[in-house]
Amino acid sequence: MSADIGLIGLAVMGQNLALNIADHGFEIAVFNRTTSKVDDFIKGPASGKKIVGTHTMQDFFRTLKRPRRAIFMVKAGSPVDDLIREALPFLETGDILIDGGNSHFEDTRRRSEKLKEKGILFLGVGISGGEEGARNGPSIMPGGDEAAWPLVRPIFQAIAASAPGGQPCCDWIGKDGAGHYVKMIHNGIEYGDMQLISEAYDLLRRLLYLDPEKIGAIFEAWNEGPLNSYLIEITAAIMKKKDSDGSPLLDKILDAAGQKGTGSWAVASALTLNVPLDLISEAVFARNLSNMAGARWRAAKAFPGEPLRYECDQIRFIRYIENALFASKITSYTQGFLLMAEASRHYGWNLDFGKIALLWRGGCIIRSQFLDKIKEAYSEDAKLPLLFASPYFQEDLSTRDEGWRTVVSKAAEFGVPIPAMGAALSFYDAMRARRLPACLIQAQRDYFGAHTYERVDRPRGEFFHTEWGQ
Repeated sequence: MSADIGLIGLAVMGQNLALNIADHGFEIAVFNRTTSKVDDFIKGPASGKKIVGTHTMQDFFRTLKRPRRAIFMVKAGSPVDDLIREALPFLETGDILIDGGNSHFEDTRRRSEKLKEKGILFLGVGISGGEEGARNGPSIMPGGDEAAWPLVRPIFQAIAASAPGGQPCCDWIGKDGAGHYVKMIHNGIEYGDMQLISEAYDLLRRLLYLDPEKIGAIFEAWNEGPLNSYLIEITAAIMKKKDSDGSPLLDKILDAAGQKGTGSWAVASALTLNVPLDLISEAVFARNLSNMAGARWRAAKAFPGEPLRYECDQIRFIRYIENALFASKITSYTQGFLLMAEASRHYGWNLDFGKIALLWRGGCIIRSQFLDKIKEAYSEDAKLPLLFASPYFQEDLSTRDEGWRTVVSKAAEFGVPIPAMGAALSFYDAMRARRLPACLIQAQRDYFGAHTYERVDRPRGEFFHTEWGQ
């Protein structure tokens, strides 16, 4: 028994995480069902490092120091349950199993409870940053059995990315499925950010007729300001990439976006908890729509016509697009944190939103300068009901209002779809409206189903019914 920790699953993420752990002075044992992967890894990238290859589950767990700590980096769903069943005969009370994949938080809650009955500590750990993050420092969001946290904290905080100021982008999130839930929301916000950025690109391309290289220069300039972020940075690089024939590579990529499900899970959770998540929902639906290529091409023939060039002050309109992108981004985060707040209340997690913003400050896909302001907002008011209602963001939205509205209206006028930006503005307007037309919906529901309604001139909780047809 010599290894400080073990890892099962040697796909690229697993390999990179193992290398990261070894680079920080910890000895790690690795195992993979296809044992040739173990041998190739040990002879290749892991050569000369404190990494021990094993060929059986028994040897793997025999190699680990007690209490045993083992990370699973396998596909979400039944593979995790199968692996837990195979591991149980080799475990003792107090050993720790760690699911580092993108598991659904409800699965993590179930596994945590079942394993606790057997004396095994279980952690569901969200890991963000992709292959590069796993190798050089990801954002890590651990949840589950808190008794396990002190036993893995030194390793996790050592390998995590660091926020400006040196704080590790890894800290305790909460019990059972909290870690995987927060990672799910991270991914939902990521869907929103990517869709918003793609809409900004589309506006620059289809309304202003700018080529990708010029758009790349615009994104580079935006990355020097409030929009500074990893996704803006890589978007600028994508715009400048040429294909072998010298043309923009982006123009050769099929416009059908993939997804792995975490965005859909966030939308489903919002529906379960009755929280408006329309921007992120639109981002998910936009990917679904992009894959309806046959239907889209048929509709394009039925309703021909490309948007006309928008004759305008280009410098000013580019600034308006920047404003619309930033304001929509604020709205996306507002919805994400609103959903986390309701989940925290519903599941009893007591989430620390300022700390979560800090964990996303480095290593993860949505890392950005913007998150410092979110941390400050929740430090000033831990129970902030709406993120964009904080003083900083309130002022920021006010200064960007004109540009935001201009962009949304011009997109509609010229036929450029911007579902996420449009949803963001609609949410913003709805949240600040003193009265919504839901009064009519309640009257309709009472009319056809006697569902009752409340009145503005009576206390909340008193319900009334009217015989509308009489």
